[in-house]
Amino acid sequence: MAKLQFDPKALPIESYAGEAAVLADRLTTDGLRAHFLSQPAWHPEFTDEHRRRASSATHTAASVLMPVVARTNGLTMLLTQRTDHLNDHGGQVSLPGGRAETTDASAIDTALREAEEEVGLQRRHVEVIGTLPDYYTNTGFRVTPVVGLVHPPIDLVADPFEVAEIFEVPLEFLMDGMNHQRRIWVAPGETGSRTFYAMPYDQYFIWGATAGMLRNLFHFLRS
Repeated sequence: MAKLQFDPKALPIESYAGEAAVLADRLTTDGLRAHFLSQPAWHPEFTDEHRRRASSATHTAASVLMPVVARTNGLTMLLTQRTDHLNDHGGQVSLPGGRAETTDASAIDTALREAEEEVGLQRRHVEVIGTLPDYYTNTGFRVTPVVGLVHPPIDLVADPFEVAEIFEVPLEFLMDGMNHQRRIWVAPGETGSRTFYAMPYDQYFIWGATAGMLRNLFHFLRS
């Protein structure tokens, strides 16, 4: 895969999504469990990236874990900063995950295995509560997001080849439409522009597929 042709942080903010934040009672362990059990009607948001790739004839199956950590002062989302040298999404903020292996029993098994390999999150600490619709990436992956509640204490160890840093972001921040930016990029030699979401938090720039999957969690929890 070619490296990025642009710096996403330098691109202009077109607008803010601006929807109201998810209700506070849904941003608890009990609230998340109940919402996934109820399976309300909702519509996922298809980003430019997803729409461009969904019609492709070939995809590589992959999964990510959306690890919601039950901290005493509120829920957080565990994320990683990928190492710069990686071919797929090098240097970007990501959810723990990767491509499916033939030995994986399911998409959930892929997500749990990858999280254990990348950040040392042992599956006994993860309570899987549901999945979200598959997300298609520019790099040719069909990604199944697996949502899991993570119960501390946990002892995380980053795989130095893949993960430069492990960090957490308050779920309340990510589940507020006022923190969701739409940014635009005009690709060289192409007509028209591409739009993607970004959710900057402190020194971290969350964007692209990770932001797209977080947007779908946001829409689901608001439904």
